Amino acid sequence: MWDLSCPDWEDRIREGRSLIPNLTLNQAEAEMGLAMFDELRLPDVPGLPKMRNACGPWFRDIVRAAFGSWFPDQQQRYIRDIFAMLPKGQSKTTYCAGLLLIIMLMNMRPRAEALFVAPTQAIADNAYEKAVGMIESSEDLKRRFQTRDHLKTIVDRRPNNQSELKVRTFDVKILTGSILIAAMVDELHLLGRNQHTAKVLRQVRGGLEKTPEGLLLITTTQSDDIPAGAFRDELLSARKIRDGAFRGKIHRAMLPVLYEFPGDIAKDKEQWQDPENWGLVMPNLGRSVHLNSLIADWETEKAKNDQAIRIWASQHLNIEMGVGMKTDGWPGAEFWDQSEDETITIESMIERCEVIVPAADGGGLDDLFGLTLLGRDRATKCWLSWSHAWCHRGVLERRKSIASLLEQFAEAEELTIVDDKLDDLTEIVEIIVRVRDAGLLACVALDPEGPYGELVDALASEEITEEGGQIVGVPQGYKLMNAIKTTERKLANGTLRHAKSGLMDWCVQNVRIEPTATAIRATKQNAGDAKIDPWCALMDAATVMVKNPEAGRSVYDLLAEKNEAQPDADPALSSAEEAAILADPRHPQWQEMRDRWERTHLRRDEFEDAL
Repeated sequence: MWDLSCPDWEDRIREGRSLIPNLTLNQAEAEMGLAMFDELRLPDVPGLPKMRNACGPWFRDIVRAAFGSWFPDQQQRYIRDIFAMLPKGQSKTTYCAGLLLIIMLMNMRPRAEALFVAPTQAIADNAYEKAVGMIESSEDLKRRFQTRDHLKTIVDRRPNNQSELKVRTFDVKILTGSILIAAMVDELHLLGRNQHTAKVLRQVRGGLEKTPEGLLLITTTQSDDIPAGAFRDELLSARKIRDGAFRGKIHRAMLPVLYEFPGDIAKDKEQWQDPENWGLVMPNLGRSVHLNSLIADWETEKAKNDQAIRIWASQHLNIEMGVGMKTDGWPGAEFWDQSEDETITIESMIERCEVIVPAADGGGLDDLFGLTLLGRDRATKCWLSWSHAWCHRGVLERRKSIASLLEQFAEAEELTIVDDKLDDLTEIVEIIVRVRDAGLLACVALDPEGPYGELVDALASEEITEEGGQIVGVPQGYKLMNAIKTTERKLANGTLRHAKSGLMDWCVQNVRIEPTATAIRATKQNAGDAKIDPWCALMDAATVMVKNPEAGRSVYDLLAEKNEAQPDADPALSSAEEAAILADPRHPQWQEMRDRWERTHLRRDEFEDAL
């Protein structure tokens, strides 16, 4: 088995060197395949230049690796998959169409099949049309191949061969039973949330396994959402191979060619937005794409909205969607990644904290039921957060666009999918009781307008009741502003740490902050599918934690004591003026007003109305 890792890829990409590691290729096959590829002509460029002059060196290296990994005397191919992720406009579809055409030229297997497979008919047809254009620009290729446009099929004319290169729909039934010598799966990122993608890839690979020379070529750009489903699985596998995680282990022979920014640039907006760095991930810059037009396009999209920015950055720069990407998102998202602490679990919080506030949000059959534990470290006084969510299995049917993502979170044990028995309440109550039995429960924070009747009843059976001050209603809307602002500041200064969770990363990304006339409120980026319930639970818990609760003491008593000990706010300021100051952390009176808001509005709005 060949070592296909490239652990020095960051140095290579900074220096503009090839991302193909040093391989012991079959030089005769490699040079023969490259020589034939170089004679192909680009069909959609004036003058029809040959590939030897028009194709970027990055892809000519892939061609050498593809053909040089086949050893006919051994009947063995040492590279079975090539996973190429490049930004939009790098001619990867055109080049790959040419590669499959050369595979057909060098093929010795009669009545074999090679396939163009893509998320849509139009994308697959595009690769087919590129190959047809190359054939029509060469008299030799026209004698060798017959094109059947009505069937989207290219046929090898040799009487003893009759192999076909064709377009196939991305469907399990249609691909079943195929015996393949090559297949190209284009734009895999668009299939990330298709629940059948993994099955179709399995069928394609199954067809290729029937021929020792079979080669799968996967091309894609980055997803404009958090990677999910089969796309995420293939990408993670490619990265692990590239980074050497499988070195010395048995694994599928995949050659990863991933043009993405090194970690320090990818996480720094100023660096990846700098056109000086764009060439690192655009190996065809100056050929099929040009910097001046890219800059103009970027400035146009940047002036539109957040959605335009995320799409452009993912498609043109391979920026992976995560947290901190949105201009109208929650400001705390920018600091979410750096606040991750893999040591935080329920057990470690019970061991480390002096008080814990459990909070729940959501809960409908079309929604997530989010639970967050927010604790205060007894030694450092930092806040520690752990979150989990539950959803009914019906959500996977009602929200098919996020079904694969939810299944991914379930596999990571960050989400629990329940059936009609609705075991979510049982598990939530068990967690809260664990906190209570450890002597750390301050109170359970709930949205007073939420569907929590069953949860309240279940907690009452454990002697955790609203009458006893152990269940508190947390006002929503603009009244969460204090929790939102405080939480983002604590993330920024490092005094809030949270458990590692892809689910929470996704929820944080989905939060949108809307300014009102005098305050702010949190909403979802996209209604319906973009869930934020566990994040809302964190805000509910933070609303209680800012009051410095003590374990085992009634919140009623603590609030009463605090309100008696503190003076009211300055009556000279109207509520609108107070809210305006609170909405701007840069205002010189912000800190003073926040303290006053906690003392006075806490009593008037939260204590009287909610409690």
